[in-house]
Amino acid sequence: MTGRRRWSTEEILDTAAEVLRTSDADSFSVRKLAAALGTDSSSLYRHFRNKTELLRAVADRILLAAMDGHHPDGDWKQRITALALRLREAFGEQPQLAAVWGHYGSGGAGSRLVMEELMQALRASGLPDEEVPVRYHRTVILLVSLISSEAGISTLTPKEYEQGMEQFRVAVLGADPAHFPALAHFARDIQPLGADRRAAFEEILAAQLAHIEARIP
Repeated sequence: MTGRRRWSTEEILDTAAEVLRTSDADSFSVRKLAAALGTDSSSLYRHFRNKTELLRAVADRILLAAMDGHHPDGDWKQRITALALRLREAFGEQPQLAAVWGHYGSGGAGSRLVMEELMQALRASGLPDEEVPVRYHRTVILLVSLISSEAGISTLTPKEYEQGMEQFRVAVLGADPAHFPALAHFARDIQPLGADRRAAFEEILAAQLAHIEARIP
């Protein structure tokens, strides 16, 4: 009798990433992953203690991919901007995993690489050491929020996107000036959330870096 195939950790994570391309973290389960691998859930628990640990490992692989071949260059603001854009691009290729990262976080090698580069850049800015952890925390929250929200828009089907645009046009262009004077005044100039996303990302990040720069002695 042939024994059941033993899957490696990397093979499990590869399949989990594929399953997450067509589903989200809420509907994802170890049982569903086991079915995709043709095995039972108990065999996967030898590699990961629970679903949360598995999802964190999948998200961490995106961070590893983003940091692969990364060579810090420029001043501290250029380094943080380059890091942020690498993360945005990496999660843009697998937007479902951006939501996983935002919800579960990660704690593997990829996470350590991102943390190290960001903290090194902040130390290079001239911030006092006691300020670095706080500014690191605020910056990471900003990046996770921006990347996760942008990824959420990316996962919409064309039909869902068009329905959203129609609702946006009705809500904005159809606003009654008597009740919503500001909205009616600016209606034709307001862009939907999905528009001009890279420029918005860079502008919001630049504002955060300017805020940090203002705290440098």
